[in-house]
Amino acid sequence: MTRTEITAEAPAQEPSPGLRLVLDDAVLGRPGAPVLDGLDLEVAAGEILTVVGPSGCGKSTLLRTLAGLLPLLGGRLSQDGEPVAGPAADRALIFQEDALLPWRTLRANVELPLAIRGVARAERRARADDWLARVGLTEHAAHLPHHVSGGQRQRTQLARALAGRPRAVLMDEPFGALDAQTRAGMQDLLVTALRGTGATVVFVTHDVDEALFLGDRVALLGTGRVLNVPRPRARAAHADPATVALRREVLASLGDRPGP
Repeated sequence: MTRTEITAEAPAQEPSPGLRLVLDDAVLGRPGAPVLDGLDLEVAAGEILTVVGPSGCGKSTLLRTLAGLLPLLGGRLSQDGEPVAGPAADRALIFQEDALLPWRTLRANVELPLAIRGVARAERRARADDWLARVGLTEHAAHLPHHVSGGQRQRTQLARALAGRPRAVLMDEPFGALDAQTRAGMQDLLVTALRGTGATVVFVTHDVDEALFLGDRVALLGTGRVLNVPRPRARAAHADPATVALRREVLASLGDRPGP
């Protein structure tokens, strides 16, 4: 299996400024079953914030709350200073399962949210083809989801989310089910695909190395700490002393024993 590659340079488009998302003394969860209490978190406009934490600490609950799918039990959630009252097109949510409609082609899946929003047919076809080109799937645009690989389905899901020009992309372990090589390719693709969009990204992952490669900052959920990630972003940076030290710190926060 080869690494994911972008096969076409996307046309320039006007970037959509990312959302600034702020949780203030927030209580998250379901009525009678809070998961996070007193959470303060600010996501800067245009940054990639990765989120790590032990299983059951509320990572997925956090994303669904930011998406407007779960109402707060207490506290405040705002975007650009305005209260978040529910789901909105400027906040896209991407799950680990690709959630593509099996009877629609890849192109039709990418077009679907645009059609629901009333985008004219010619424009939604152009935007779908643009994003399928960005993720290297032009030759597969007419294929059904079950005729392509898991990695290609995830690339389609990414194209579908970004074609709508969201100002924030909320990603719940989207690459967790992929093999290591395809996962690395998807990480590279995500960074490249986001370039120039201006979108804010909140990316939940169990993989510490993924969190450090993708994130501008990494939030250690349950500890109240958000750490800056050394840059520039590069695969070789994993051996840099600052990155090694940060990796040990993140692992320690998870209760894992850092390796040598």
